[in-house]
Amino acid sequence: MAYSAERAFELMASAHGRGRLAHAFLISGARGSGKEKLAARIIQLVNGADSAGGTDLFGEPVAVVTPPLDDLESGWVRIIRPRMKSRRIGVEEIRNLEHTLHLAAPGGACKVGVITEADRMNDQAANAFLKTLEEPPNNTLLLLLTDNPQRLLPTILSRCVRLPLLGGMPLLADGGGELVAALNRAATRGFGTPPGALHLKATFAAFLTRSREAAEATAKAAEKEETAAYRDATDGTWLKGREDFHKAAAEVEYLDARNRLLDVLMAWMADLLRLKVQSGGLDFPDSAPTLQRIVDEQSATRLLKRMESLDSLRRTLETNAFEPLAIEVGFLKAFG
Repeated sequence: MAYSAERAFELMASAHGRGRLAHAFLISGARGSGKEKLAARIIQLVNGADSAGGTDLFGEPVAVVTPPLDDLESGWVRIIRPRMKSRRIGVEEIRNLEHTLHLAAPGGACKVGVITEADRMNDQAANAFLKTLEEPPNNTLLLLLTDNPQRLLPTILSRCVRLPLLGGMPLLADGGGELVAALNRAATRGFGTPPGALHLKATFAAFLTRSREAAEATAKAAEKEETAAYRDATDGTWLKGREDFHKAAAEVEYLDARNRLLDVLMAWMADLLRLKVQSGGLDFPDSAPTLQRIVDEQSATRLLKRMESLDSLRRTLETNAFEPLAIEVGFLKAFG
C-alpha cells in the first residue's frame, strides 16, 4: 500500500510517540513524490524540532519550517549521496557513516543516516551497509531513499520497514519532458504519414541512443574505479568478472531507460485518445493545444489501433527481436 508523504509522516510520528519507531525505513517513490522532504521532517521529529515551532505574538501556533535535507546534516546526521563519477555510492562512504553511528551522541540525540538513491550503492557498499542493518547501534535511525527499490539487495529490503509514496512526476523525469517536447515538434511535421512516422522514430531513437551512451559511460567509470582500487589486490580473473558485471549492469540500466521512454510514448499517445473522447486526466496537459490539431484529424477507432500498435511494439522489444527494425516497423504501424 502506498501513502501520501503526509500520511507516511503521520504514521511515523505516531510510532515515535509510542516509542515504537523502527530503526530502518525504505522510503520509495517516483521523483517528486516528496522522499527527501519526508526524510527531513523525520530528522526534525526524532531530534525534537518538528514540534518546536512555538507561537506568534497573538498566541497562534507557528508552523515549523522544514529546511532542505542537506541543510540538516551535522555531526550526528549524515546524508549520503552518489558522488563518484559513476554516480555510485562507494564502500568508504558507508564505513564513514558506520563510524558516525557508533559514536555516542550528546544529550541522547538520535543518530540518523540517510542514503539517497540507495539503489546506487555498489556491491561492497551494499554488503557493508547490510551489517549495520543487521546490528544497528543504539539510538540510531536509518532512512534509505530510492526511486528503484527493486535494485536493492533482497536482504536489505527484508530488514527495512517499507514506505512507498504516492505522487511525483515519473513520466517527466529522466528526459521524459524533453521527449514529450520533441514528440510534439515532430508530430506537427506530419502525423499519420510514413515520412511523419519515420521522423517520430528518428526522434525516439535519438533518445534511446543517448540513454545507452549514458548507461555505458556510467558502467565504464565504475569499472575504472574498481580496477584502480583492486588491481594490485586481486587477480585478473576477478577483474574480468567485474568487467562482465558492469557490461550487464549497463544493459540493465539501458533497458530500464528504454522502458521509461516507452511509458512516455504510450502516455503521449493515450493523451491523444483522451482528448478525442474528452475524458480529461491528461498526463501532459501543457501539450493539449499542439495535440488537438492531430486529434481533429483522427478518429477514436484509429487512435485506439495506434495505441494497440505501440503496445505490440513494447511486447516485441521484450523478446530477442532486432531493436532498430522492431522500432521502425512499430512506428510505421503506430504513426504511419
